[in-house]
Amino acid sequence: MEILPTSQITRRQLLSRVVSLRNAGKIYDPADSALDSVFYGSVDRYCEIAFRLHGHKKVLDVGSGTGLLLAVLTNLGHGCCGLDIINDPAALPATYQRHAIEYKYCNVEVETYPYPDSHFDGVTCCQVLEHFTHSHLSALAEMKRVLRSGGVIEIDVPNVASFRNRWRLIRGKNITWDYREHYLHAKPMFQRGFSFYPVRHNREFTRAELACLLSESGFVDIHVEFLRDRNFRTGFKKLLSIGSAARNLIPSLRKSLIAFAKRP
Repeated sequence: MEILPTSQITRRQLLSRVVSLRNAGKIYDPADSALDSVFYGSVDRYCEIAFRLHGHKKVLDVGSGTGLLLAVLTNLGHGCCGLDIINDPAALPATYQRHAIEYKYCNVEVETYPYPDSHFDGVTCCQVLEHFTHSHLSALAEMKRVLRSGGVIEIDVPNVASFRNRWRLIRGKNITWDYREHYLHAKPMFQRGFSFYPVRHNREFTRAELACLLSESGFVDIHVEFLRDRNFRTGFKKLLSIGSAARNLIPSLRKSLIAFAKRP
C-alpha cells in the first residue's frame, strides 16, 4: 500500500484509515480481545508515529512486543523489522507471521543489534526504556548506529509526573509495581554477566530527562511532548473517555511522553 504524502492526509484522517484497516481485519484478528485492548489503547500513538515517519520507508521497532505498531506501519507501506527478547518462535505473536515482519531475538538493552550501520530510515522504541535495569546510553548508541543520517528516532515512555502517579503518592501508594512480587521476590534474567529485571518498571521519566537522553546520545532536532492518553472509543463507549479527556486538558498530567529526533 502506498504511503500518502502528509500534505494529503491529516492526523484525524490517518486515524480513521487505521481504524478502518483494523475493522476490515487487515491489522490483526478483531476477535483477539487481548490485541484489541492494546490496539484501542495505543492507536493514537501508532498514528502519531506513522504521521511523523512519513517518507521513512524502512523501520526498526526496538522492543517490538505484540508487533501491533509494525502491523500498522506495514499496512501503511513501510518495510518493518522487530527486535525483542522473545526467544521461542512458538511464543511470538501471530502479527509477525501474518504480515511477514522480520523478527530477530536480541537483548536490546546491552547487545549489538543484528543490523549494519545506517540500515534503517526510522527507529521506534515504545514503552520499553522504563524496563531497562542499566544505563540507556548503550541501547541509544545502537539505535543511532543502525539509523541513517537524517533518519528519525521515536521514543515514548511513562511520564513520572502523570496524574495517576501524583494521585497514588497523595494516597500513600508507590508509583512502581507491586513491591512484594516485582521487587522483593523478582528473579533476574542473567546474560553477558549482567542481571536484568525486564518485567517491571525500573524507572519512569520527566520531559527534561527524555530530552537529555536523546541529547547525550548525539541526536538533534529533539522534540518531546506529552502524549494524549485516551483510549479510542466509538458510540456510547465514548462516555468512558471523559476522565482521560479532562486529564488531557493539562498536558503535564498525561500518562506518557513521546519524543522524536534525528540522527545528524
